Amino acid sequence: MGVAMRGNHTSEKETDENDNVAPRNYYEVSFKLIHDAGMNHVRYLLYWESYEKNPSQFMEELSMVAETADKWGIKVLYDNHQWHTSSWLESRATGFPSFLFEGNPELEIDSGGNTNDEAAQIWWTDWWNRSVKDTQGNDGWSLLSGFLTKLANRLDSHPSTVGYEILSEPQIHSDDQWEKVGQFNTFMVNELRKVTQRTIAFSQQVPASINAPNIDVIPENQAKMVPANKNNVVFKISLYGVSTDSFQKARLDGLVEAARLADVPIYVGEWNNVVREREGGVFRISPEESDLTQEETNLFLEDFKRLNVWGWAYWQWNYNSNRVPNFNLILVAEGGTVESTKYYEQLKTAISDVYTSNRPQ
Repeated sequence: MGVAMRGNHTSEKETDENDNVAPRNYYEVSFKLIHDAGMNHVRYLLYWESYEKNPSQFMEELSMVAETADKWGIKVLYDNHQWHTSSWLESRATGFPSFLFEGNPELEIDSGGNTNDEAAQIWWTDWWNRSVKDTQGNDGWSLLSGFLTKLANRLDSHPSTVGYEILSEPQIHSDDQWEKVGQFNTFMVNELRKVTQRTIAFSQQVPASINAPNIDVIPENQAKMVPANKNNVVFKISLYGVSTDSFQKARLDGLVEAARLADVPIYVGEWNNVVREREGGVFRISPEESDLTQEETNLFLEDFKRLNVWGWAYWQWNYNSNRVPNFNLILVAEGGTVESTKYYEQLKTAISDVYTSNRPQ
C-alpha cells in the first residue's frame, strides 16, 4: 500500500535545466509521512532520458532513495516511466532518450509524442518491430535492457527494493502489436532474470479506454502482453475512476479478466479520480470535477482489498504542485517545508477504515 512518487534528477528532461528542485529533506520527510499513514510502499518514477542526461546524479539520487527506504521499511518498485514518449517529440513529455530519435527525418523535434500524433505512431510501430536503433546502430531493446540491468545492479542489494517495472503504459497503435509487446516483455524479463529475482511488473497499454479507436481493448488482447516467464511477475494497471461508474467498472472488470487469462497478479500502480471536459476541441482534466472525496477514496481501497491485488500506489507524491489538487498528497511550502494535504489525510483514514478496522465491510 503506497504512493507513486516523483523524484528530482531521476525525472529531469534531457535538454532542460531543472530549476525546481526537491527540498534537501524531501525523501526523509516523505518516507516518514508515508510510514506514519500506515503505508509501506513507493512506486518510484524514473526516466531513461534522465539517466542519459546525468548518469552520476541519477544514480546518486537512487542510492539516497534506497537507503532512506531501508530506514523506514518502505518497499520500492522502480518504474521505468514514460509519458508521451520523450521530450524529443514533445517538450512537456519525458521518457526515451534523444539518441533513439536523432537522424530520423520522420521524427522531428516537437513533432508529437501522444497516441494521436503521427510521429508517435511511427516510432512506437518501429519500437515493437525492434527496428529502433541509436545513432551508432545499436538495438533499442538491448540498450533498454542494459539500462534496466544497471538499475538492478545498483538497487538489488537493498532490502527496500521490491522490484522493477519494465515500461509504464506503452503505446499500442494496431491489433498486431499486442503480441509484439508480449515478445518485448519476454525479452526484458529474460534479460533482467540474469541479474535479479525481484518482482517484475509489465504495464497496461495506452490508449487505455475500452472504446479506444484503432485497437481492440479486450482482455484477450491485453493478456497477450504477458511475458513467457511469469515467475514473480505482476500486471500493472492504472485506475482513474471509481467502480460505481459503469464505464469504470467495465474497464476494471476487463483488466481483472486480462490478469486472470495471463495468470498473473494485479498491481494498481496508479489510481485517482479524473473527470475530463472538452476545452477548445480537446478533452482536458477538470480540477474541480476531479476532486476526490473520502467516500470515493474508501471505495478504491475496498475494491483493492476485495480483488486481493498484489499492491497499489496512489497517484501521486510530488514536490511540484499540480493544477489538479487531488493529484498530489503533499505541498512544498516556502522555505522547502513538506506539508501533507487533505488528500493525504483522506488516504490515511481510508487505510484505517478498510484495512485495520474491525467493523463489517
